[in-house]
Amino acid sequence: MNLPMNHETDHHQTLQAHLAAQGADADCAAVIEALADAARELARQIAIAPLSGVDEGAATVNTDGDIQKTLDIVADNLMRDALRRAPVAGILSEEVDRPETVNEAAPLCVAIDPLDGSSNLQNNISVGTIFSIRPRGRDVLSSFFEPGTAQRAAGFFVYGPQTCLVLAIDRRVDLYVLHPTLHEFILAKSGIRIPQDTPEFAINASNRRHWSGTVRNYVDECLSGAAGPRGRDFNMRWIASLVAEAYRILMRGGVFLYPADSRPGYREGRLRLVYEAHPMALIMEWAGGSASSGRARILELSARSPHQRAPLIMGDVRLVRDVDQLHEGVEPLFETSDAPLFARRGLFR
Repeated sequence: MNLPMNHETDHHQTLQAHLAAQGADADCAAVIEALADAARELARQIAIAPLSGVDEGAATVNTDGDIQKTLDIVADNLMRDALRRAPVAGILSEEVDRPETVNEAAPLCVAIDPLDGSSNLQNNISVGTIFSIRPRGRDVLSSFFEPGTAQRAAGFFVYGPQTCLVLAIDRRVDLYVLHPTLHEFILAKSGIRIPQDTPEFAINASNRRHWSGTVRNYVDECLSGAAGPRGRDFNMRWIASLVAEAYRILMRGGVFLYPADSRPGYREGRLRLVYEAHPMALIMEWAGGSASSGRARILELSARSPHQRAPLIMGDVRLVRDVDQLHEGVEPLFETSDAPLFARRGLFR
């Protein structure tokens, strides 16, 4: 649409205009714009959910064993319907068991978490949509088993005080905000870089009893503050919304940890590699940060199954490296060989 020239749009471009100006690949741009169309409608439905009753539907369980709310299904339908109109060969959604083949001749595949953090809706906490855009391989299914380095673009929408799009494409990370009256995503910040050396970490401390000794030691060293071995006072954050945690790191810095732990179903981590960890890792790296499993760079990992889980440590390069160093040469604590956070060792001893 043609935007009126005024003080709100003179110096900011729409998503479509900015992608064109930056010379973004046309197919990638078409997929991103389709997702943005769906996100606009999803933002509207989330905003009126308490009035429309859509958030009152009975919760079910999806194919991967997670609680599925009515808005999860609404979000999944909106996103997949939009992607079917884009140059997409296949779609892997959190809400379905296997990838959906759309058009095998199309050049791209999309992995998506349509509504991340939906359990937070009843508390009016930010939720979001996470997506990964990757080239179609020899077939649709194998496209999702490539390492994260194969991704062409990735991003997430945040449905909160503002509806935002954080987009990683062409080795840069940009922020767009949905204008409430123009109904367009407007470029708000280009070339985001993670602030360095922010003494802040995020982890769900209620799971402490399930962590490996290494993770407990790392958190204890942070909590011991200026009097401890790290010599600094740290803040601890936990929003329990992956998109909100990632957004905070992009704006403020720090590190986020969702480690593997000893609980059944958590020994390989809890977040999904293909449509949560991979896209977040691309965003972090292209914003000057890092993302690790504790043993390996997330972007170098390949999935063995569509909904494979993985640990995720992401944020400031130095802070992620601190956590990684704790695990060097440490024998596995958990039965699963891929579980990366183990044993007892301190960063400074």
